[in-house]
Formats: sequence, C-alpha cells, structure tokens
Amino acid sequence: MTVTQNIMENILSAALESGADFAELYLENTYESDISLKSQKISEAISGRNLGAGLRLFYGNESIYTYTNDLTEKGLLEAAQLAAAAKKGTSSTSIKNLSPYKYDSIHKYNALPWDVPKEKKVSYLQQVDKAARDFSNEITQVTARINEVHKQVRIANTEGLLAEETRQYCYVVCSTVAEGNGLREYGMAREGSLASSDYFETLNYKKLGEDAARTSVVNLKANFAPATEMPVVIANGFGGVIFHEACGHGLETTTVASGSSVFSDKLGQKISNDCVTAIDDGTIPNIYGSLSIDDEGYPTQKTTLIEKGILKSFIVDHMGARKTGYKRTGSGRRQNYKFAPASRMRNTYIDKGDSSLEEMISDIDYGLFAKNMGGGSVNPSTGGFNFSLMEANIIRNGRIEEPVKGASLIGTGIDTLSKIVKVGRDLHLVYGHCGSISGLVPTTVGQPAILVSRMTVGGRA
Repeated sequence: MTVTQNIMENILSAALESGADFAELYLENTYESDISLKSQKISEAISGRNLGAGLRLFYGNESIYTYTNDLTEKGLLEAAQLAAAAKKGTSSTSIKNLSPYKYDSIHKYNALPWDVPKEKKVSYLQQVDKAARDFSNEITQVTARINEVHKQVRIANTEGLLAEETRQYCYVVCSTVAEGNGLREYGMAREGSLASSDYFETLNYKKLGEDAARTSVVNLKANFAPATEMPVVIANGFGGVIFHEACGHGLETTTVASGSSVFSDKLGQKISNDCVTAIDDGTIPNIYGSLSIDDEGYPTQKTTLIEKGILKSFIVDHMGARKTGYKRTGSGRRQNYKFAPASRMRNTYIDKGDSSLEEMISDIDYGLFAKNMGGGSVNPSTGGFNFSLMEANIIRNGRIEEPVKGASLIGTGIDTLSKIVKVGRDLHLVYGHCGSISGLVPTTVGQPAILVSRMTVGGRA
C-alpha cells in the first residue's frame, strides 16, 4: 500500500476536526482466487483485487463510519471530512505520533496464490471429483471448489497505533448428490487453513471426495430419524458449530453491551458443568480463524470464556470495551473495508475433557449420535437453535447402530450447556465462515465429542 505514514496522520487529524475523541483508519488490499469444478467442467475461475479504506470516529459511545476505494490523499481526505461532518462533538483530542507496532508473526507464507498455476489447482479438483464418482455409481453430481484469499491490512488510529498484517486463507470443499429409488441425498466434506498455497499439496483429495460421497450414499438408504427427547452424543469437530452459534454470539459485546444477550448478567456465574471449558483463541498457528492483530490493530490473544462451567470472559472489541468496561480481547473483526469492526469470534471451541467416545456411548440405552452437523438457525438474543444433521446414527444398548436421516437438534445454548455431562479427549477444529453485523469473517469451530443428557431431536419417524 502506498499510503505513507505522513498521509495517514493528516487523514486522522482531519477526521478529528468536528470534535470526535477517537479516529481510526483501516487500509486493505485483498486478492482472491476462486475455481469451481461442476459436472467435470470448470464452471467458475475468478480472480481479482479489492482495495479500499474505512474511517471510523468515536464520540463517546457513538460511532460514525465511512469507506472509500479512492486511496489517493485527496480521496482519503474527502472521506475523513465526510465522516467528520456527520456529527459534532466537544472533544479537543489531538493525534499522537504514529508508532509502528512490531511483533513476530506466527503465520508463515511460502507460496502465494498467483505462484501456483491454475492447471495444478484444477488437477486437485479433478482428483476430488474422481474419488467421489468412483465411490458409488449412485453419485450423480459432484462439485469441487478451491478458494484462496491473500489479504494485507494496515491500521492507524489517533492513539498512536500503527499496525499491519498479511493473512492468507486457503480452503477446498466437495459437495455430492446421490440418487436412487426416486430419492436424492446430499453430502459435503471440506478442509481449510490459514496457510501458503502449497497447503493444497498436503491434502488427501481421495479421502475428501470419498467422505462427501459416503454421506450422501449412506443417507440414501437410511430411515428417517425419530422425533423425541433423548440423550445425544455430538461428535468432535464441526459439532462445535452449536456452541459457536447458540452461545458464542451471545458472548460478544455486540449483544452483551445492549443487554440483549442471555449471558449479559452472568459473568462469574456457573452456567455449565465442571467438565466444560470453552475458549476463543486467535493465536493458534495456521488455523483459519487466527490473527496476529485484529482489524482494530490490537494484538490477538487466547481468551477463556468458560472455565470449569463458570463464565469468565466475554469477546470484546474497542467499542464493546467502552460500553461495558471489560478489557479488550483482540476480537474486533470485519469482512473488509466496507464494514466497521465489531466483536467477533476467532477459533472458538469447547476444550478437551477426560472422557472417551466409547464411555459416552456405552452409558446410553437409547439415544442419538450426531456425527456430522449441517446448517441451522439461531436467535442471537435467546440462543435458541435448530440445527439439521448431515449424518446421524441411533445409539442402542451402548452401541452405535443404524444411520438415520432428517434429524435436527433443537434447544437453547444456555440450556444445552447445563446438560453437557461428559466431554471427550478427541478435540478437533474445523474451518468455517461466520456472518454477523460486520460481515463474513474466517473462523474455526470445534470440540471433542460431548454427551448432552437430554436434547429435543426433530425427525419424521
């Protein structure tokens, strides 16, 4: 980015002219490449750059935000003046000299997206496609996709902060359709990381295609799940999406500060059993939701949200800290320069416990094994959720038995937390994306296998 430090200081000074007590400049240069293989043909091969700047002003607990893709000094100055004209304040704050924040990045990148030929990426997708189709002649459709994002961000504010980071995201996903006896079922498998483009060389594409195909083929032959209340074992990995959606969003100061979260008044209280410890950690090397700095330029960190069942911390951004008085956790995030940052999760997971999956299953006379989560809906104020399952099995007499389809898990985050009675040792993290007030951001969800003593299971049988 060619915006000099001197220009940034001038822009920030101009933004303060109407009496704001804080101003922040966010600069972004993003390259994205996306290739899809559908019906054994390249259906999309897109690449391009996204450049722009966002300006944010604080007036106490109120904020003004504007953005521009004109990164000339004139364009940035006009954006600063536009933001300043939106509100009058009484502060006489002046900008402190910008001091570059220096740190050792834990994320290392060797190959960049444009270093790897498109033909090589297409060959990876073809391997996925072949593996899925070879799995069963019931597979009628396969879609495989590779996505890469190379993002450079630079943040400066009137408190003297100047920080920058390069982030590179890679993922590959396979979705399949199986058909037979007039029925159609879907499957999906995926892998992703915060990594160099040579990450794609490390993946097992045969397994990726087979995993997606297996899900759709198994469901083609499965009976429908029962509708009842029963014990549920939720498998490790993407099962953590329930905690992310039904609990994690309620721990962000975006909802906590307004009092609209069920967790707003529960800091320091027991909200789960001793076996439950939950963490939001932005510092894990090369994990999809990790950062060295957040999108406010603040150092990321590991935040223990729940410790042995007790609510210990919230997920706090700059404005959230102003409104609540809680310490910032390096969690200010945004999709791009068109969004003001907000408190958002990074790598959020239930930490490993001391039980085995076999122990959990053996305790159940009749229940459900939620093997693979699908999509769902959540009310962020109440934590009420309804998640479909891509794969599930009946548990009978302490054994995992026949597969069932059409199952969903229904409940509230705070109630489900209180009913987690065992947590496994097999912690696994899975990449994903999270949408909220500041757009779509890279995240990771995860957990070991967990046993919920009672859950409402939706089904058709």
